[in-house]
Amino acid sequence: MATYVLLSRIEPEVTGDADSFRRIADTVKQTIRKECPGVTWKDSYVTFGRFDVVDIFEAPDETTAQRVAMIIRRHGHTKTETMLAIPWKEFLANL
Repeated sequence: MATYVLLSRIEPEVTGDADSFRRIADTVKQTIRKECPGVTWKDSYVTFGRFDVVDIFEAPDETTAQRVAMIIRRHGHTKTETMLAIPWKEFLANL
C-alpha cells in the first residue's frame, strides 16, 4: 500500500459550532470507512499555518486516495491537496 499526505483548509463557517464540527468529522470518518475499506488511517494533525489539518493514510491505489480526498471535500467543507509520500529509505534505494 502507498502512503498519502492529505492537506486540508477548512472553510471558516464550519468551525463556528464545535458540536456541528464534531458531527461533520464523524460523518467523514464513517463515510471513509464505508466507501474506502482498503484505507488505513495513520494519523491526523491540526496545524496553525497554511493548512488546518494534515492527514496521513495508506491506500491500495491512487483511485482510492482520490476517493478519500473527495469525501473530505464533500462532507468536510474543505479544500485539499493530496500527495504520495515515499519513505526516505525507499527513495534512496531507488536512486
